[in-house]
Amino acid sequence: MSFLRLAGKNAWRKPLRTVLLIFCVAVAFLIYGLTASFMNGSQGSAGASESILGVMNAAGRNQPLPMAYMSRIAAVPGVSSVAYMARLRGFVGTEKNVMAVSAVEPQLLADVNGKELALTVDLVKSLSAGRDRVLVGRALMEAQGWTIGQRITLTSFQTAAKDGSRDWRFEIAGVFDGETASADTYFIIARYDYINAVRERNADTVDAFIIRPQADISSGELAVHIDALFANSAVPTRTQSEKQFLEAFLRQYADIGLIVNLVVGAAFTTLLMIVVNTMVFAVRERTFEIGVLKTLGFSRRRILGLVLGETMLIFIIGGFAGLFLAKLASIVTGPLLGLVFSTAAFAKAICLIMLLGVASGMLPAINAMRAPVAKALRAR
Repeated sequence: MSFLRLAGKNAWRKPLRTVLLIFCVAVAFLIYGLTASFMNGSQGSAGASESILGVMNAAGRNQPLPMAYMSRIAAVPGVSSVAYMARLRGFVGTEKNVMAVSAVEPQLLADVNGKELALTVDLVKSLSAGRDRVLVGRALMEAQGWTIGQRITLTSFQTAAKDGSRDWRFEIAGVFDGETASADTYFIIARYDYINAVRERNADTVDAFIIRPQADISSGELAVHIDALFANSAVPTRTQSEKQFLEAFLRQYADIGLIVNLVVGAAFTTLLMIVVNTMVFAVRERTFEIGVLKTLGFSRRRILGLVLGETMLIFIIGGFAGLFLAKLASIVTGPLLGLVFSTAAFAKAICLIMLLGVASGMLPAINAMRAPVAKALRAR
């Protein structure tokens, strides 16, 4: 019998125990896969740009900026193109069905961020065809079950029209997909001129300017330059990359990275305790058999490798099962929940499988390796 086959036979000595261990490992790596996918999707590490900059009011993201800033920003050396955006948050149907609208000038947005949002010439034309036309992201479109040409009514939380109504009516002109699977497409793109002409307050102001730096310009240095330009003005600015903005936004509510690390750490610590304890008892049950193997000429290293092979087999089967389920979840619910299971997360998971497999099997393997032959043969 080959070494690997013997390790497999020992691992499946008690099928129920082995299945339960594999299940525990699969659950732990499912948790890891889902949390890693959430971090990649929500914090933008896989999809958010580090070069495209957003210029906002230093007093807070809900405070407006005057439209007059645009010409001064466009004149800054190193700026390739500039767009502007006004936010409109509200709900469609029920108050729990919250969504965001970004009111922009279509062609300017296409010049700055068209590649990342996959805004084609036809989509820009369809948005420009009517003031109440909107483009809907693929994730939001599928979640709501909307169709092109459908009219929707968004009830704003704060932005009211001049007639006092908070209902904003739009017609869906098209769908944008985003350049990659990790791109955020759970929002609506509307026309700024429509929102600006109808809203009751903050006319001719924006919530943010979006900047694409020139290819040879550092986005960090450009951000410092822009903020210095308005440092002594009545409305100072704060310029950040898209990735920095998303991370800062999440940190307003909690340190997501710390919470995720604590959850994953607790899952793996619990898993180690379960597997180590189970394997120690499993090896103790086979003390006599280990003595027989040593009598037949098995070296201490082969005994060590045999026990480690069992734990590695359990971790490989359970780990890959959990990662497969996490990948499946990111495919099925990724557009809705923003889950992105990246190659880097998968590579890290493989390293964790190997590390945890060795760590959990080392103690019982050393106990088996050190067991004296005479004592082992008397254990029956």
